[in-house]
Amino acid sequence: MVSAGRVSVRGQCCDDPLADFEAEGLSFTVDGDVWTYRRSVYLALHKPAGYECSHRPSCHPSVYSLLPQPLVRRGVQAVGRLDEDTTGLLLLTDDGDFIHTCTSPRKQVPKVYEVSTRHAVDEAQLEALRGGVLLHGEAQPIAAAACLRLDERRLRLTVTLGRYHLVRRMVAAIGNRVEALHRVAIGGFALPTALAVGHWMWLEAEQVQLVVRRD
Repeated sequence: MVSAGRVSVRGQCCDDPLADFEAEGLSFTVDGDVWTYRRSVYLALHKPAGYECSHRPSCHPSVYSLLPQPLVRRGVQAVGRLDEDTTGLLLLTDDGDFIHTCTSPRKQVPKVYEVSTRHAVDEAQLEALRGGVLLHGEAQPIAAAACLRLDERRLRLTVTLGRYHLVRRMVAAIGNRVEALHRVAIGGFALPTALAVGHWMWLEAEQVQLVVRRD
């Protein structure tokens, strides 16, 4: 691409593949698209329903199809997964340490969901979620880190563990059923209201720190 004259640096075409530049803060243009050098990339995606968090989806489009191909080729990975019918905040990165920090049970990074239920949620069900429910295949009860009723059939649930269909199984354990599931925050970073469904944004250093902050 450089030899073909498709790359510009500071507004000047650069056709020398061996040219040296200071990497930090470097902006350059490829085929008219502006990029900034990043040692690692951190992205937030507003995941729509009907997309799989897989490079090889089986039944639905891949969330990676929503990203520019240069980022896909770079090897960004989803930080945990959301089911195809779950919407909301999905983080992606090529930083393996960051993925480990966000997903390790020992780190207990909270994930916050807004849950729509089939039946009305009463106080006894909320207390059961806060106190811990025993799920099939688990040795110990799993408790929500926080649980707040938003209205009769909607609640905000915070969990710190990563388990298969965890929120759905917890709600089923109290005798109810999830009708819709939307992740609104990870750690201290909330899904921006201005980020449209299906769109993504860069995370800057202070936002990355918000993700792993637990207070």
